[in-house]
Amino acid sequence: MEKPAIQILLRDLMMGDILSCIAEAVAGSAAWLGRSLSCVCVQRRDSDASSFFDLTLAQEECLQRLQRRIDVPYDSSIIEHQEALRALWNVAFPEEELRGLISEQWKEMGWQGKDPSTDFRGGGFISLENFLFFARNFPKSFQDLLWKREGDRSAWEYPFAVAGVNITFMLVQMLDLEAVKPRTLVGATFLKFLEENESAFDLLYCIAFKLMDHQWLSMRASYMDFN
Repeated sequence: MEKPAIQILLRDLMMGDILSCIAEAVAGSAAWLGRSLSCVCVQRRDSDASSFFDLTLAQEECLQRLQRRIDVPYDSSIIEHQEALRALWNVAFPEEELRGLISEQWKEMGWQGKDPSTDFRGGGFISLENFLFFARNFPKSFQDLLWKREGDRSAWEYPFAVAGVNITFMLVQMLDLEAVKPRTLVGATFLKFLEENESAFDLLYCIAFKLMDHQWLSMRASYMDFN
């Protein structure tokens, strides 16, 4: 997967015409995301760039709350984390009973092995929260991605679960969310969205997943192309 391509698309989502970009990027299949993000006003391209880096108190507080989420590693000994993982299975496979948190069943979702906790190292607990947000708020799109229902697919596809964790990690890095304050225009713009809607990161995650899948199809990629 070519990271610059998806990063350019995500940058355009935040810096320009969100609705038209989504329509072009995913051929209208993510119109629900456009509606969801209508509450976070798009910044004008000709705005004074320096003003983006002067955070309001509300923005600083929003950033700190998000950073606290980012800092939480997945811990298989914590009951809350165990329950969240079970909840993910239940929304992904509502008609199939999970036999255990360590089970060969997890490979059906695209985890690398029978213990998904080992795949959360790069994304932490927030990557599981992102998955749950996507599955609960946009179940059809989540299921379409899980089962690769859209487009002309290759015989060997990218692993759904691993891709989701990677997307969380990529967004944190791209938006520079671990810094005390944003050092890029994209990161500063995102905080304006976050101030208006504290689910902005989760929503952007959903968009990024759709964009990644769209990019995958446009490249006619197979498993060997997945990074």
